[in-house]
Order: sequence, then C-alpha cells, then structure tokens
Amino acid sequence: MIFNKDTARKTAEVLLQINAIKLSPQEPFTWASGWKSPIYCDNRIILSYPTIRNYVRETMAKQIEKHYGKPDVIAGVATGAIGIGMLVAEYLGVPFIYVRPEAKSHGRQNQIEGHAEGGQNVVVIEDLISTGNSSLNAVKALKAANLNVKGMVAIFSYGFDIAVKNFESENITLHTLSNYESLLEQALETNYITQKEIKTLSDWNANPSEWNGH
Repeated sequence: MIFNKDTARKTAEVLLQINAIKLSPQEPFTWASGWKSPIYCDNRIILSYPTIRNYVRETMAKQIEKHYGKPDVIAGVATGAIGIGMLVAEYLGVPFIYVRPEAKSHGRQNQIEGHAEGGQNVVVIEDLISTGNSSLNAVKALKAANLNVKGMVAIFSYGFDIAVKNFESENITLHTLSNYESLLEQALETNYITQKEIKTLSDWNANPSEWNGH
C-alpha cells in the first residue's frame, strides 16, 4: 500500500474535522463482521462537504494520473465509492462504471453497471480498505469482463496485514490518500486522542479480530 506522507496527514486532518472518522477507544463500535473496534470510518459523509469533496476528488485524480496515466474508465466499488468515483471520473473527463458485490438477481443481472469495452484500462476507486476482500472482488469482476485493471486508489486504509497479503496475491497496486498510522499521528498532534488511547488503538490494529476493548 503506497501513500504520500503529507497527503496522508492532510487527508486524516479533514476526515477528523467532519467526523468521517470517529475514534472511540472507551466505547468501541461493532462492525458488521462482529469485530469490536475503537474506530469507525464512514467516508460517504465527504460528499456533504463541497470543499473537502473537491480536495479528495482532485487529489485522487492527480494520483491516478501520476501513477497510472489517464485511464479509459474509472470504476467505483458499490456502494461507498460510487459518489466519489463518479466525481473523479468527471474531473478526469472519462467514463464511469460501478461494480456491485454480486450480480443482480433480476433485470439484466449485471454486476458491472455502465458501459465499458474489453481491453480498456480501468482504475478502481474505493472509499475504505479493511481486509480488501470486497475491493478485490470488484477487481475480479472487472477482469472477468476482459478489462485491464491498472490499480486501485482508496481514501483510507486500516493497514491490516491481511489486506497487504490479499492485494499482493492478486498482484494489484493500491495507493491510498491516508492510512491508520497517519491518522493516529494527526489525532495525537491535535489532541483528538491521548497518548494512552494511542496504545489501545495500536493494539487493536495489530490484532483486530481478537481485540475486545481491553
């Protein structure tokens, strides 16, 4: 997972400002997976803040051009990355498609929505990387449609070892605007969290599936 340190700190700062990322070491959240977590990230709230929305859109677009060149198509992963993915595609002036977790059971039974042609270069947009499974599921669907997946750009990653391994096994390059390490640095510097809470947050990140809040 590749990131720019200055961008990572700036992105962490704006996500904390709008409460897209909430840190609650004392009263942990419960994820859909059942994991207990001292952090909750909902990057969809970015869309409600025009200045921050534009910052994320432009930063992602510039990273795409720098690392992958201008793609033929931008693909967002449903549902969290549809909004920001469409904004990035518009900024770059290229078509947009999105990928469902699985094919619809009715109608045309599409998993990929929108028009793309085999052989086109695609960059995938994701809002959040945890284990990477759902993101890479979208990559597999695009490859099955004979699209050339150049890589992925995400807003934020928890930096789990399992995600690193998953992306390596699929040979997909991931760039992120920010990550967990940069978030903790920014949160501590701005007194959003204490030094004691840093240890709790670091312990969770090292072993999230087993962490129980203590």
